[in-house]
Amino acid sequence: MHENDQNTSPLYLDDLRVGQRFESATHAMDADQIIAFARQFDPQPFHLDADAARSSLFGGLAASGWHTAAVTMKLIVQSTPFSSGVIGSNVVVKWPRPTRPDDILRVKSEIMSITPSQSRADRGRVVMKSLTLNATGDVVQELEATIVVPRKAG
Repeated sequence: MHENDQNTSPLYLDDLRVGQRFESATHAMDADQIIAFARQFDPQPFHLDADAARSSLFGGLAASGWHTAAVTMKLIVQSTPFSSGVIGSNVVVKWPRPTRPDDILRVKSEIMSITPSQSRADRGRVVMKSLTLNATGDVVQELEATIVVPRKAG
């Protein structure tokens, strides 16, 4: 059982600790989703056409990294019950391998640091590292985000 399965009440800065982990549900990717996203947001041949993608660097149809990032965001929001949502102030993203049709994605997140604000007593910053994995456990995205999290009132 994962920590977020046990605690669905909103989490504040005061409730979090370094090393705390969250694991998401899954999201199944398919070629139709990959192509639909690419048509609207990243219209490149290796995201739009399986035949064209075979002769590309990817060697086959690959999801846009931004599509993987959007799915990752959905899974993070669903698995981290921060009291005010997931409000990012800084992010570093890496795509070490492509997301493919039929990949089943899940996200494992860990709190790396917690820093109460020096100028605003009502909030702080949390650095959270999230790995998006496919069904075989390969990392398709690494995300390190600084998130603004409120403190409990009083």
